[in-house]
Order: sequence, then C-alpha cells, then structure tokens
Amino acid sequence: MKNLKILPAYLLTFVNVIGFSIMIPVLPFIVKEANAPEYVYGLLLSAYSFFQFIGSPFLGKLSDSRGRKPILVISQFGTLLSWVIYGVAYFVAYDVLEVYQYDFMGKVFFYSLPLIIIAFARIADGLTGGNISVTNAYVSDITTLEQKKTIFGTLGGIVGIGFVIGPAIGGLTSGYNENGEFEYLGTILTAAGVSLIALLSILFFLKESLPIEKRREYKKHNFIKSFNIVKRVNSLNPKYIVKQVLVLKSLMSATMAFYIATIVLYVIELFDFTPFGTGIFLLVAGIFLGFNQAVLFKKVVLKIGELYTLIIGFSLTALGLVLITLTDILWIYMILYYILNLGLSLSFPVFNSLISQHADEDKQGEIMGISESIQSISNAIFPVIATAIYGFIGYNIYFFLALIPLAGSFVTMRLIKKLRANDN
Repeated sequence: MKNLKILPAYLLTFVNVIGFSIMIPVLPFIVKEANAPEYVYGLLLSAYSFFQFIGSPFLGKLSDSRGRKPILVISQFGTLLSWVIYGVAYFVAYDVLEVYQYDFMGKVFFYSLPLIIIAFARIADGLTGGNISVTNAYVSDITTLEQKKTIFGTLGGIVGIGFVIGPAIGGLTSGYNENGEFEYLGTILTAAGVSLIALLSILFFLKESLPIEKRREYKKHNFIKSFNIVKRVNSLNPKYIVKQVLVLKSLMSATMAFYIATIVLYVIELFDFTPFGTGIFLLVAGIFLGFNQAVLFKKVVLKIGELYTLIIGFSLTALGLVLITLTDILWIYMILYYILNLGLSLSFPVFNSLISQHADEDKQGEIMGISESIQSISNAIFPVIATAIYGFIGYNIYFFLALIPLAGSFVTMRLIKKLRANDN
C-alpha cells in the first residue's frame, strides 16, 4: 500500500524528466540554425534555471502551508504553458518574416526572434518550476526514516529512465526538411503531450500528503532575500549536518552545471553527431544513470552509508571528467564516460536523502526548496560561463572542472571527522 502512495511521485518525476530532457539534443541545433554563438545555448539553459531559482523556494514554502497537491498543479500548468510558447517560437521562423520582407524583425539584439521567444518559454517554465522540490517534499511526507535512505536513489533511477527515453524521442521527432532547415515542431507537440499527462496525473491520482494540522503558517515571501541563500538557511536554523550537506550540494551543483552545459557541445564536436546521434548518446547516458542510481546506489549506500558514498561519488566524478578527454574513439569514450556517470549517479541522491532524514518535518518543503535553489542558481550562472569558456579552450575545461568535485571529497571527509568527534 505504501508503494502505491509513492507511485504518483514516481510518475510525476518520470514525465517531468521526459518533458525536460526531450529538448537537450534539439536546443544546440536550434541555436546553430540561428547562427548564434555557443554561449547563447548557455543563456537558454540559464534562463530556465535563473527563474526556477526565484520561483522554487516560494513554491516549496507555499507547499508547507497550502499543501503539496495544489502547488504541483500550478507548477505543471506552467510547464504546459511553456510548450505553447515554444510552439509560437517555431511558427515565428525566418521564412515567415521574409515573406513580408521584414528581415530586421527576425533579429533582436543580433539574435533570432524565435530564440527570444524560446527564452520566454523557459522563463515561464522556470517561474513555476517547483516540481522537483515539492515532489521531494511529498515523498518525504509519506515515507519512513528507513525508506528515506533509498527512496531518492529510486527516484534517481526514474530520472535516469526519463533521460533514456526523453532525448531519444527528441532526436527522433526532430530533423531537417528538404530545404536543409532544422524542424522541431514534432518535439514540441510530443513534450506538450507529456506535460498534459503529468498535469492530469496530479489532478486525478495524486493525493494530498500534508495534513492541515502539520502545515506551517504562511509568512510573506521576500523574493529579494531569495538570493541570499546563506541567510535563508540560517533563518531556518537547521542542524549542522544539513548546513554542510547544502555546502556539498553547492559544489556538486556547480560541477553539474558546467558538465550539462558543455557535454552535448563536446560530443557533437568530437563525433560530428546529428540530433538523432546526440539523442542516442544521451539515451545510453540515461541507461547508465538509471542503472547506477536504481541498482548500484542502493547497494553502496546501504553498505557504507551516505557520506562515504558521497566521497566515492565525488572522486569518480573528478576522475571521469579527466578521462573523457583522452580519446576520440566512441566505444572507448563510452567506457571512460561510464566512470563519470557513476560518480554523478552516486553523488546526487545523497543530498536529498540526508536532508529528508535530518531536516525538521515542518520545514521539509522549504529546505528542499533551498536545496533546489542551489541547483537552480548554479544552472542560472554557470552555463553561460561554461559555454563561453568552452568556446575558447574546448575540452580543456574539464581539467579545471575536475578540481571542484575533488574539493567536495575533502569537505565530506572533514564532515565525517567532525561528526565522529561530536559523537565521542
């Protein structure tokens, strides 16, 4: 019966990841079609995350006082709306503008009008992008302390499955027409359909997990203060381990932001991938991620605990970032890439697992919101920096990037030492 209660969260996580990952193999080619530089791809990635950073903690906090379900409905409706805006961007294409000989309208600040509209779509999705933090809070509401140790690994496995299917669908539903122009309407329609499924699943199948008696009194949210994450954390007065986990999440979030922003550009350049080839690469990466998080993560974390798992995860991530630069032979590359993928897979579920175990019950939503804000602000700032740096130095960026997870390993070791000293 408990598994049935978690099922809607599994489904919501699954369809949300498909809705997001479906555009990953497509977006670089949209940017290329518009003859925009690589950092514009970084800007489009950042637009969603910056506004998610603003919206996610507010929605997480609101879910602590209004309940999880209504906030998830609002969030998913925003995602559906964003795909409608994507559709507008598709139809506002160069050839439509050229019919009226208003070519100057097709460029705004030197970039295509469709790209500007896509940016607005990502802003709309980001502002209502509280799905992850509120879903995590929902899962935390309905699971026992023992279940919390592994449930986020299972959710990570579902994320991996979504990343298997999403990019493959994105690659299959996009392509080039007879004039050599990039087409992505099929991708938009598919993603909109997936978002609609998610919205309907929340409305009809998800039951409220936060009883009225456990809800916090709502206090006015100051959006300006959202940017001061340290002050927000201190205002909640969490346990020492929660604060340190958020520091470690910051290091991994920075690593992930640089990695996500550049890895597609790197493999497209290295192997001359098409949108379909990029989708297949991400499909394989998703298979790795799903297996590692759904199977290996559980085994490792139950055997050695979350913090030692995190040390291994950070260390493998640092090693993998260096190894993927050593070959341009695809099958060898995929073997080396698995090491990087395993490191990321072992690391990311740990943060929410530890927060769910150690954060106060009545602050779960807000703490989870802050955790996702850290991810969001990293994704808002670093993709632009990463793609700009990649444009200058290429794959050499990964040698410098490996230093961040390496630092994470040492910080985790220090945390373990401090916790042991306190126990004694």
